[in-house]
Amino acid sequence: MGFTTVRKVKVGIVGCGNISDIYFENLVRFSVLEVVACSDLDSDKAYHAAEKFQVKNVFTVEEMLRSSEIELIINLTPPSAHASLCLDALNAGKHVYVEKPIAVTLEDGKKVLKLAKEKGLLVGSAPDTFLGGGIQMCRKLFDDGWIGRPVAANAFMMGHGPEGWHPNPEFFYQEGGGPLFDMGPYYITTLIFLLGSIRRVTASASVSFQERTIKSEPHYGKKIQVHTPTHISGVLDFEEGAVGTLVTSFDVWGSQVPRIEIHGTEGTLSVPDPNRFGGPIFLKRPGESDWEKIPILFGFTENSRGIGPADMAEAIVMNRPHRANGELAFHVLETMHGLLEASEWNRHYLLKSTCTKPELVPHVGFLLN
Repeated sequence: MGFTTVRKVKVGIVGCGNISDIYFENLVRFSVLEVVACSDLDSDKAYHAAEKFQVKNVFTVEEMLRSSEIELIINLTPPSAHASLCLDALNAGKHVYVEKPIAVTLEDGKKVLKLAKEKGLLVGSAPDTFLGGGIQMCRKLFDDGWIGRPVAANAFMMGHGPEGWHPNPEFFYQEGGGPLFDMGPYYITTLIFLLGSIRRVTASASVSFQERTIKSEPHYGKKIQVHTPTHISGVLDFEEGAVGTLVTSFDVWGSQVPRIEIHGTEGTLSVPDPNRFGGPIFLKRPGESDWEKIPILFGFTENSRGIGPADMAEAIVMNRPHRANGELAFHVLETMHGLLEASEWNRHYLLKSTCTKPELVPHVGFLLN
């Protein structure tokens, strides 16, 4: 990372819904980024965001794609629209960073990566939580040999779904939703960042409740029909030899299992919540009776959504690889599809894609305003 004064990459945000506030709030922290426009199919949302976060332009999507000023589109639309907007942005000559997943289908994910390569443009994708101080510190411990050779991993995302708090939870229960596609990217991305690419997977998946009732406003009492698995138990075989267990569920009322633990030949590492940027981190070494809490030496331990687009923008300016990249996101997407296919067809799924582990972020963090 070149920590010198660089020009600003001008950004347009498409999608001013639930997740957008933290992007608007955080992106102004990075001196390499300038948000110059926002857009939403509901223009009232776009105007509200523009006023709240002092964004100078409210555009239609078509106007944003035509703008010669904007280099990078941040795509915060619902998952079903991710691929189509990414393709439109790339065809318009824009780099694009998209919320997870990169696409709903493997075919669409391939199209996005292929077009980006043809156009010489960058594709990035959430999650960027692995760039936060907590998981970065875990990777440093890995690289320095603190747990020896990793042999196993356990990862659990256990809860009872978003219909109790999200204002518009229906899309969570459609194709491209469910706990695997909604929360799985955080866990799988973290596991890949720590353990490397995945060779094969298998799983069992089920729908425990065919219908859900919304308990939040403004749609309290509305029934949701469930069209995607809501409890998935998977096994991940990593190229470097470790075997992982992954459970994602919207069907349990509570859990005390750890978020992620990595077990190695010389110790066990308790990894923080991969949906967050900080700690805590705990290490258990042979012969020690207690867990040791590990200090975090990296920055960005608070909610730092937007660090991925910032890294990507600096990559555009400095002509270097970016970390939350399309190949990583596609490998995560194929892993999720592989888990569901393995359950449906009663077999292992052999992944066709691969990716490299992104580099650590320097301790000093990104160039900030």
